[in-house]
Amino acid sequence: MTGLSTILIVVGLFLAGGVYSFHKQKLPKGVIALLGICSVLCLVAGVLRIQGIWE
Repeated sequence: MTGLSTILIVVGLFLAGGVYSFHKQKLPKGVIALLGICSVLCLVAGVLRIQGIWE
């Protein structure tokens, strides 16, 4: 596992926690959706780098 993969996964999980927190605070749905999309992109990029599909 490379350093960048680890960072992407940690950031993705951090953003996922933010989605949960923002949802509980009843913030605008646009902010929650944007944060969710960023979270998924970071997690997917991290996993793809671990698998060696995306260099």
